[in-house]
Amino acid sequence: MPLAPALAAAIAQAIRAATGEVFAFASLQPVGGGCINQNLAATGQDGRRFFIKLNDADKAEMFAAEAAGLEALGATGAIRVPRALAHGTGPGQAWLVLEWLPLGGHGDAARLGRQLAALHLTQGEVFGWWRDNTIGATPQVNTPNRDWIAFYREERLGRQLRMAARNGARRALLDAGERLMAELPAFFPGHAPPPSLLHGDLWGGNHGFADGEPVLFDPAVYHGDREADLAMTELFGGFPETFYAAYREAWPLDAGYRTRRTLYNLYHVLNHFNLFGGGYGAQAGRMLGQLLAEIR
Repeated sequence: MPLAPALAAAIAQAIRAATGEVFAFASLQPVGGGCINQNLAATGQDGRRFFIKLNDADKAEMFAAEAAGLEALGATGAIRVPRALAHGTGPGQAWLVLEWLPLGGHGDAARLGRQLAALHLTQGEVFGWWRDNTIGATPQVNTPNRDWIAFYREERLGRQLRMAARNGARRALLDAGERLMAELPAFFPGHAPPPSLLHGDLWGGNHGFADGEPVLFDPAVYHGDREADLAMTELFGGFPETFYAAYREAWPLDAGYRTRRTLYNLYHVLNHFNLFGGGYGAQAGRMLGQLLAEIR
């Protein structure tokens, strides 16, 4: 599939600036996966390959934030991520160029668990991040806060519930959400998490293996409770028990994680309701009922 000439020229120029070598497109092939961006495998006349994401021009900041997140994760040295080479806008489109990695679904899951624990040991001074980004296609606000409960109440649950109200959520769900936010401290007895660097969107589709080596991609980075990353790995599946056993061996989990897992995944289920509607509202309602039952 061809790119508009001006867009192809802008991307080729950016690749040259990033790599120091001239790049001329030989072929472009669609890459499956994801429902937000158009993903392409670009092969040059010299055989080099790159992964390119395209979206509307108003998504330029989304790609800039993704590039910054990949840079932050990669800088830890804890786990491999694709290198973000360039991002920008062309005629009517935003684009992001990433290192091409030969990703597959099979590799050392225990190593992934250990490396994720090492990533979480990279910690910041405050919760949040230096810039906002996105969770899926939804803006994710990362205003720094030294209080994790306050951060999670306002920047995660509160924002999703306000969006849900605008998107037609039932009154019962919104009322239950307000009650839950008022009772958040009840879920943190003796648990004061440090601000760990998180991938932020760690479902099964956002990890893979390149030559057997674990790789993370498509992040929504911020500093938060490491349990939030672990919780999402359990939301949609895709991680084997060897992954969890290795993580717990490297950094054991607090007993309260089993309850907070639902609390943290509520953010993502509400986000899915706001993005896709459907049965996610009912799922969020059930999760809220379960959580409120824990503190009655």
